[in-house]
Amino acid sequence: MTRKITQLGPVGQLAYLPQDFDAAVRYWTETMGVGPFYLMENVALGDCKYKGVPTGAVFSIAIAYWGDVQIELIRPENTEPSIYTGEYAVTDSLHHICIFVDSIEEARAACAEAGAEILVEGTVGADGAVIYVDPGKGPGHVIELLQNMTGADGIFQMIKDAGKDWDGSEPLRKLG
Repeated sequence: MTRKITQLGPVGQLAYLPQDFDAAVRYWTETMGVGPFYLMENVALGDCKYKGVPTGAVFSIAIAYWGDVQIELIRPENTEPSIYTGEYAVTDSLHHICIFVDSIEEARAACAEAGAEILVEGTVGADGAVIYVDPGKGPGHVIELLQNMTGADGIFQMIKDAGKDWDGSEPLRKLG
């Protein structure tokens, strides 16, 4: 039996690529009551490739939790080839979902069985890895599969805990 990509785990994150990053933070914090967001600036994946070709894509992300689901807002910081520039740069709607996986190799195998095209691949920290795939529907249907680096679970828990009983102060906080 072929293992489906969605059988690797539940959706853990909804990611957006807003044209106006600051307005998106205001929407999520003021209208939806989600926050605080934690900003990580100038992120670059290790050994990053876009469609098999090395790229120097750099982006910033802001993460908060809406219950158990992570909300990620993305801001590209350069025009290097990536899913945040070019044909996959779907803005102001859901950009991609993320499934957290225990094994990036198992995720790769499931994607290969499903015929999903790997768009982006790279390393995260010393021992994490990520792939972004197109399962066959084109821009707007991207799935991120993330094997967290050591320590990420603690950071994500800290962000999640900050959202419990959040009083609306400091809606955007720098991390790192």
